[in-house]
Amino acid sequence: MEEKDLLKKIQRIDIFTNRLVNTVFAGEYKSFFKGQGLTFDEVREYQEGDEIRTIDWNVTARMGQPFVKKYIEERELVMMLIVDLSASTLFGSIDETKAEIAAEITALLAFSAIKNSDKVGLICFTNSVEHYVPPQKGKKHVLRVVRDILRFQPNHKGTDITQALRFADQVLKPHSVIFLISDFKDSDYQKQLRMTNKRHTLIAITLEDRRESVMPNVGLIELEDVETGQRKLIDSRSNHIRNLYIKHNTESVIERQNIFKNCQVDSIDIQTNQSYVLPLIRFFRDRRSGR
Repeated sequence: MEEKDLLKKIQRIDIFTNRLVNTVFAGEYKSFFKGQGLTFDEVREYQEGDEIRTIDWNVTARMGQPFVKKYIEERELVMMLIVDLSASTLFGSIDETKAEIAAEITALLAFSAIKNSDKVGLICFTNSVEHYVPPQKGKKHVLRVVRDILRFQPNHKGTDITQALRFADQVLKPHSVIFLISDFKDSDYQKQLRMTNKRHTLIAITLEDRRESVMPNVGLIELEDVETGQRKLIDSRSNHIRNLYIKHNTESVIERQNIFKNCQVDSIDIQTNQSYVLPLIRFFRDRRSGR
């Protein structure tokens, strides 16, 4: 991407995400993360209006009347954006690649974070961690994060989620918030996913392009795995071939969802041909209400 085109795209993202943050999204973000970092302060007698979930049942049993736990909110929260920029994220069947959409999502999350006085950091990875920006505050810093994603030129093509999460565990204090943005075309990351989620609040955002799940009927086509370089010539006119393609991708989605469920990791699925704003807002609202 040429420098002038890059600047235009950054400016467009800046205007678009700031408008969203100032209207609807920042409130959803703040409501969701309010109380994520809490330190126990004291117990006191239950008062009308207190949330039942704050009742300290041990003290209540001893005293014979309800007592609640009182917490003080810890500031500040640290958000780390871990972005997969392997070769597969450079694919896009629409005007934007998965990597470009990842930059827009990070901008929306990052601007919401700094509006809430939180720090934002960035890790860009392929099959190794290739770029790290320590957490800081401020709009200038967020614009740098967006620019770094859009300008990123990977040295490798593959994907290693485990390495990225291990690196995050090394550089972050416990109880940070991590958004892992990837198409999750990787394997054997379940163990590290579980470990990182125990140490932090980990949220997985999956980017999916419709062309990766449904094959068009266009005759002979050559498919290439951009991360391994393997190529295969197939006849897309065959119903059998197209159904196998759908079956394979459906199984991959189910496997990924089961991994998130088993590791108790919250997840958000983003279709690149649809708005990413609504799934993000829906996620925050559902989790806030306990769904």
